[in-house]
Amino acid sequence: MISPPRATRRQAAGLLAASAIALALPHVARAQASARVVVIGGGFGGASCARALRKADPRLDVTLVETNATFTSCPLSNEVIAGLRDLSAQQFSYSRIAADGVRVIAQAATAIDAQARKVTLADGSSLSYDRLVLSPGIDLDFTALQGYDEAASTKMPHAYKAGEQTLLLRRQIEAMDDGGTVAIAVPANPMRCPPAPYERASLIAHYLKARKPRSKVLILDAKDTFSQQKLFEQAWNALYGDMIERISLSQGGRVTGVEVATGTVITEFGNYNPQVTNIIPPQKAGRIAALAGATDHTGWCPIDPVTFESRLVPDIHVIGDACLGGGIPKSGAAARAQGKACASAVVAQLAGKTPEPPSLTGICYNTVAPGYAFSLAGVYQPKGDIFAEVEGGRTSPVDASRETRAKEAQDAEAWFKTLTGDIFG
Repeated sequence: MISPPRATRRQAAGLLAASAIALALPHVARAQASARVVVIGGGFGGASCARALRKADPRLDVTLVETNATFTSCPLSNEVIAGLRDLSAQQFSYSRIAADGVRVIAQAATAIDAQARKVTLADGSSLSYDRLVLSPGIDLDFTALQGYDEAASTKMPHAYKAGEQTLLLRRQIEAMDDGGTVAIAVPANPMRCPPAPYERASLIAHYLKARKPRSKVLILDAKDTFSQQKLFEQAWNALYGDMIERISLSQGGRVTGVEVATGTVITEFGNYNPQVTNIIPPQKAGRIAALAGATDHTGWCPIDPVTFESRLVPDIHVIGDACLGGGIPKSGAAARAQGKACASAVVAQLAGKTPEPPSLTGICYNTVAPGYAFSLAGVYQPKGDIFAEVEGGRTSPVDASRETRAKEAQDAEAWFKTLTGDIFG
């Protein structure tokens, strides 16, 4: 993730105001009556898109297909792992979206026939569409690390899809001995929310410092550098001393496999036996995107950044973490922006109009301790086949005061409430 240039507080305020404008869905020309739009995936991107479609044109027949009856948010879920937040605070229903006139189907989509424009559901029924929006998020690549599969994740949790895995990692940390080590294996980019593993390490260290002060956090990293690295390292030094150790790619930190039976983590330069192991494997677009033929050799979905249309399959749009977005990060805020912009493009296309190139604004926060957070914001516009960051972004300054860090922690809570309230009501 590219760090935006530093800005003043006044410029930052202007950016947030611009964000509200950029994310507001314009009222474009009415689409053809009763056009059928199916959205697969009810996360930040898909839920935003479904709701925005109905607001743009109430005559649209919009169906949201989502396996889970309740959405569980990944943003702020690291606070659940550290015992600072209940999982219930991360969970949202689709009742408001349904009240807006979106038909919500709590089933998995199992197949897509792009030629017939048909989606098959788990119960064998099917849905026809004029336009299909895929927002399947990520799948974890359980073939990437030797010995690490879905069964292994019940012993060495990934906790990168919020829910039971989040609670499993929390219970393991609560049960470990004082003096034990929590190891976090971080994959190379692209990945969902690149700063999240380092926020996780920070908050786990906060828990350990208070309750198991002889313990350590070990980050085994498949990257040499990471987003907002100076801010994280500054916070670690100030708050946790030598409690957090990071071994980078060039130092031999890339994890290549595990031995679940012995609790061994295997790297290129040596093995480790931590008491708790959090393996975050490499990732790819959600499985339904591959079944639709929308993924390329990278495992992600190439798109037209103006319309979010798949470069590989006609009449299918891809948004959120699953798409190849270039400079725009794989984050909840970015997915919401993409969902609204995609809805605008779909409605314009159904009405025979040419969609306007979107300008997407996203901001996210990293909390390293209660009352200590920093942020990253950017503005992204189409450039060729991808999104590129344009002037106007910002990152928190390294030399900010503790009062500023405390204010950003408050802003993070407000941001989450605004984000989830706008999407889920």
